[in-house]
Amino acid sequence: MPMVDVIVPAYNAAKYLPVAIESVVAQTFEDWRIVLIDDGSTDNTAEAVAPFIEQLGPKLKYIKQPNAGLPAARNAAIRNSSAEFLALLDADDVWLPDRLMESLKCFEGRPQVGLAYGFNSRIDADGAIIDTFAQRAKYAEGHIAPYIYMRLVQLPCPTITFRRRCVDEVGMFDETLRATEDRDLWLRIAFKYEVALVPKVIALYRTSPNAMTTDPERMLKAQEQFIEKHYGAPGCGIRERRIALSQIYRQRAEAFAIRRQWSTAVGSSLRALAFYPLAVSNLRTAGSLLLRYAGITADRSSG
Repeated sequence: MPMVDVIVPAYNAAKYLPVAIESVVAQTFEDWRIVLIDDGSTDNTAEAVAPFIEQLGPKLKYIKQPNAGLPAARNAAIRNSSAEFLALLDADDVWLPDRLMESLKCFEGRPQVGLAYGFNSRIDADGAIIDTFAQRAKYAEGHIAPYIYMRLVQLPCPTITFRRRCVDEVGMFDETLRATEDRDLWLRIAFKYEVALVPKVIALYRTSPNAMTTDPERMLKAQEQFIEKHYGAPGCGIRERRIALSQIYRQRAEAFAIRRQWSTAVGSSLRALAFYPLAVSNLRTAGSLLLRYAGITADRSSG
């Protein structure tokens, strides 16, 4: 039995999956097994995996199932896991060579730690680095469930490692959530365990114009569902709910600003400010978007 099972859901992932698998093979920590769920792919994902099945033998468990969505695919991998630790890697993301070694250090002699995460860089479709998130949050580790709820701590999926027994205690990914199912599970684990941080970049997260996270309406609905699901839990009261709502509306405003849909962006930024006016970031975003929208409106009027 390996010490770590690597949870890899794949859907039409043939283009990037070999790079993801190779990044596991390149790990300095070698006691791992990949549990790869092909979630009803219609491309040549199976052909892309075939050489690795031959190369890795029992270190790669490949299962194909009818398409059921990302949370269900991850749950299928968990049900087929047996290792003490589970580590997440989506089919288009990449691990740096010391990702597993650094993550597992967080659990050594610390039975109170249930989940560990680290920093990551975002890459584009060609693998070029867009930006890097390596700033330690004020409440980065420990008993941080309320800060996960308020979205004041970001836990990037390709950096996540957690004890297998955690899902036995709190359940697996919530398949009713169309998004934010990852934060939902991290929060449930954080209610019972401490969270640890690897203070270095250990993974690369690939962005895509077709990714679910670029659909702000879909994300908003799932985020609101998550907030209401846990409202009233310890540390998730009225103030925390308002901060959480302000965070999702500010992020929504920024997403619409990227699309140059200025009126919607401004409206979302004002909602964020109304939910929590004490946050400087909400004030800054609303002010910036209002000025930009006013300037655009004035230019159109004069034209």
